[in-house]
Amino acid sequence: MMDVSGVGFPSKVPWKKMSAEPPQGPGPPGRACCMSPMETAKGRKWTFTSPTSRLKPCLSSCSFTEDTGRAEGTLDHMVDQVTRSVAFVQKRYPSNKGIYLCGHSAGAHLAAMMLLADWTKHGVTPNLRGFFLVSGVFDLEPIVYTSQNVALQLTLEDAQRNSPQLKVAQAQPVDPTCRVLVVVGQFDSPEFHRQSWEFYQTLCQGEWKASFEELHDVDHFEIVENLTQKDNVLTQIILKTIFQ
Repeated sequence: MMDVSGVGFPSKVPWKKMSAEPPQGPGPPGRACCMSPMETAKGRKWTFTSPTSRLKPCLSSCSFTEDTGRAEGTLDHMVDQVTRSVAFVQKRYPSNKGIYLCGHSAGAHLAAMMLLADWTKHGVTPNLRGFFLVSGVFDLEPIVYTSQNVALQLTLEDAQRNSPQLKVAQAQPVDPTCRVLVVVGQFDSPEFHRQSWEFYQTLCQGEWKASFEELHDVDHFEIVENLTQKDNVLTQIILKTIFQ
């Protein structure tokens, strides 16, 4: 889990400036791939290279959402922001052929929370067709008792309310054909391995169309940085899932 304390995010929300016109460019019309927020590791900032150079030629639209940092809002607020962003994409492009969510680390947690979203509150049901959850955190309870919580300030109730691991088995998929891919790197920490595998098992216990992948020879950061590589295994899995 990365520390998000002290992170400054722009006050302007870029997605509000998106054109109402259908996306232009090559690829099937209407598909959208929403990427998770960039993160900041404790003590230093990590620069993330956008994978759109590989993905965008094959997609009509790639949207990146930024969440409000812990210094500016609660975890509930961040989850709500992502929920509203997904609803916005569906409302702006109602004829889309599929929305796919990809998140890494804490971003995978936010993406996974969309499996539990009550879309009736937003007056729209997004055409969610796939989730790519990369090296994610799905059970927040252990974090409550660690030093990471000094910045996050999660109560036990906060953690339980925002833990997909505890609730997803009882949730009903909006679309039973929606695929959920849980991915972890070979050199991810044991906790990421545990949480990813247990979340996958929990998905299978429900009615979710889930699969699990362990990518060889990558750590927690290389697994997402390598999305910029044309022949990267994860890049190919994502594109194959979208276009199958």
